[in-house]
Order: sequence, then C-alpha cells, then structure tokens
Amino acid sequence: MAGLLALSRTIDRINEFIGRWVSWLILFAILVSAGNAIIRKVFDTSSNAWLELQWYLFGAAFMLAAAYTLKQNDHIRIDIVYGMFSRRVQHWIDLLGHLFFLMPFVVLMVIYFVPYVSLSFHSGEMSTNAGGLIVWPAKAILLVGFFLLALQGVSEIIKKIAIMRGDMDDPNPFISAHEQARLEAEALAEEAKAIAGEVRP
Repeated sequence: MAGLLALSRTIDRINEFIGRWVSWLILFAILVSAGNAIIRKVFDTSSNAWLELQWYLFGAAFMLAAAYTLKQNDHIRIDIVYGMFSRRVQHWIDLLGHLFFLMPFVVLMVIYFVPYVSLSFHSGEMSTNAGGLIVWPAKAILLVGFFLLALQGVSEIIKKIAIMRGDMDDPNPFISAHEQARLEAEALAEEAKAIAGEVRP
C-alpha cells in the first residue's frame, strides 16, 4: 500500500500543479476577448481566429482543471441522500462510483480520442470557419484532460481504499450543506467582530 500511496501523491502533485496554472488561461481568454472587441469596434475588423482562440483557452482551462477539481473534492455532488449515510458508507459510495462509473467513462474517452486526435493531426484539419485555427490542438486538449482525469481517478481509488483500511486519514471529511453554512456564518461573524474591534477607538 505504501507504494500505491506514493503513486497517488505523485498524481496529486502533478494535477495540482496543472490545475493551479491553467487558471491563468481564463485571464488570457478574457484579454483575448477584450482585445478582439476593442479592435472590432475601433478598426472595424476582426478574425474568426481570435474567437476560436477564446474557445480553445476556455476549453483548455475547463478540461485541464477537471482532474484538479476531482482531487479537491469540488466536483458536483447531490448530497441529499449521500449525507444521510455514515462516513464509511460514503467512502463505499465514492469507491464504487469511481470504479464503475468514472473510470470506465474516462478510459473509454481516452481510447476514443487517441485515433480521433491522431487523424486530425495527420490530416492537418482546419476550422471550417474562414480564417479559423487548426483543430487538432483543441482535440488534443480533450485527450489530455481525460487522461489526467483517469490518472486522478486512480489516485482517488487508492486513497479511498487506504482510508477504509485505516492506512491514512480522510483528507476531505464530509460536511453537509447545513453544517457548511453554519461554519461559514461563524467565520463571517468572527471576521465582523475583528473588523469592529479594529474600527472601535
């Protein structure tokens, strides 16, 4: 298990590094969008390449951060029923969900996208829009995103098994929406008290 946990930590570090840095792509997408709008208004000219570049940047941020989102346990989960169970049952739900839903899906996507990207690359596929960009980098982003998500899925499975065996502490203890709201309210109240104390002469 020690070797598997070391593998899990390596995967986590890789996806955390990528996830933190790709957030800058949102800023670049905003700058490209603003620049394109200004040029279009001021000089009455534009290009589909700029519009497509925005899509590429936003798509890259979304796909390349998906694995980081899973690692942070920030993915969408409807916890109305989930929160009713004990933490051990929740671990079983997560483990089975990763094994039978997440992993088959992402592995299928990786298998599907390898020839899809390869064909696009070798054919030099271009956008059907006039003045558009080459297409294969956008398709490659999909492949890389699903590959990173598959790796993170492996990491999460390893961690779930280790937690259930007692080999590691739970890095993401479950907090219900009600409890989360209470904790946030308490934090805001403490912050308000601190500000009031600084303002008071």
